[in-house]
Amino acid sequence: MTHFMNTKEEIVTEAIDGVLAASGETLARLDGYPHIRVVVRKDWDKSRVALVSGGGSGHEPAHAGFVGEGMLTAAVCGDVFASPSVDAVLAGILAVTGPAGCLLIVKNYTGDRLNFGLAAERARTFGLKVNMVIVDDDIALPDLPQSRGVAGTLFVHKIAGTLAENGADLDTVTDMARKVIARAKTIGMSLDTCQIPGAPKEERIGKGMAELGLGIHGEAGVEQIPFESVGQAMDRVTERMAAAMEDGPHVALLNNLGATSVLEMSVLANELNRSRIGKQVTFLIGPAPMMTSLDMHGFSLSVLPAEADFVDALRKGVPMPAWPGCAPVVEQTVFDLPDGLSPIRPIPSAHPQTEAFLTRCCKILIASEDDLNALDAKSGDGDTGSTLAGAARALISAMDRLPLADHTQLYRAIGQELSQTMGGSSGVLLAIFFAAAGDAASGGMNMRDALRIGLTRMQEVGGAQLGDRTMVDALHPALEQLEQGLGAAAIAARSGASLTAELVKAKAGRASYLSAEQLAGHVDPGAEAVARLFEQIG
Repeated sequence: MTHFMNTKEEIVTEAIDGVLAASGETLARLDGYPHIRVVVRKDWDKSRVALVSGGGSGHEPAHAGFVGEGMLTAAVCGDVFASPSVDAVLAGILAVTGPAGCLLIVKNYTGDRLNFGLAAERARTFGLKVNMVIVDDDIALPDLPQSRGVAGTLFVHKIAGTLAENGADLDTVTDMARKVIARAKTIGMSLDTCQIPGAPKEERIGKGMAELGLGIHGEAGVEQIPFESVGQAMDRVTERMAAAMEDGPHVALLNNLGATSVLEMSVLANELNRSRIGKQVTFLIGPAPMMTSLDMHGFSLSVLPAEADFVDALRKGVPMPAWPGCAPVVEQTVFDLPDGLSPIRPIPSAHPQTEAFLTRCCKILIASEDDLNALDAKSGDGDTGSTLAGAARALISAMDRLPLADHTQLYRAIGQELSQTMGGSSGVLLAIFFAAAGDAASGGMNMRDALRIGLTRMQEVGGAQLGDRTMVDALHPALEQLEQGLGAAAIAARSGASLTAELVKAKAGRASYLSAEQLAGHVDPGAEAVARLFEQIG
């Protein structure tokens, strides 16, 4: 079992019960489990136009998450990726529709069209006024006879919902919904397909590839492309979007398809702002999960012209936490650093031999990135290599700013550079190491003794001692042997690093949070980095 579920047959009903329990008493459901699964507003009095939407489950928070004041009146939930039945849709219509009538908002899939359409016909025989609109915002496959309905549906929910909440009649709400549908555009991209609970996963998207234009049920898109960077991926998406969208300012909806991290979604938002359509995006909804596809590692981009009536409705506040709001896109505001934190820049000076030596050290760390990450993954969070390589790249790019001809100032400058560019505890500790070494060297101490002073200061602040399973276990013996030459220091560093694999318990660093069983036989990655550095420069 690869999902948090009891059984695949009960996952939808139990999920709905969870939504109700967390709704703060704003939502209810109709009786009729398991065949009828309808979430409704508890405060609904049938005095205004009702909005009913729904479809297959697996797109949460759509659709139940948008039931509430200013959006949907009811959501009809089918099985995962399967349309609800005619009776379920009819139950939802009958439960919320009064004299003002009801609008059904349906995504353009055959099952939804048929079941919602027949339910509307049957509701009309009860004397109810029922209109239906079909959302077909997907632009990925222009040759399809009918485009799919995807995340642009949220524009319809919000804008039509605002009008209905304000008392507009059924024809007005319907006309507005059709106006939005005609102008909304969506396209998605994913690095992986989704997995339906209880079913094997389709491995259609190869490693290192991204699929452009796939559907919210995992349907194949228009093409697969090599994934090189977020910028390249967003460029392909906005290339398609630019060809389909209108001129002028737009509202963009940046939707998480389910398994994309918040960090990644923020990077995507930044790339959207920098993209070929970035200047046209004046308002942004999200980034947030709104119309998901279970655990799909992807995103979709929807746009709508930023006309005043659209924007006013989209910016109207609603109480449902699933709706992220619609905010204007603004220029970044950057404040100056507080007094005392602005770095004092050293006077740069050239020294070819020192530059070559430092560059060689940095390249050793960069080349070791993947190996050190793999080693760290066995005893930490798998980022030691990336942390050191990132600092090495920053140091190389800063080479023309360093006082290479003045070694006493160089130590301090390296420490300052690391404090700004190297994250985690390693960055702080190495910044302390080089700063203390620089202070000692400026007092006339030789290189070996200055570096030992730096190590002592780093140990005082960080608390790590020999035998604690940290980089100190390789760095301390290496510095002790340094006056015998780099070869002797390299042998000592390797011996100290190898010893860390035999230490049953770490007493400092991230590995100190792990058990002896998890650490057994694995060299500390920080000590390994020190050993490699001395071995390759020795």
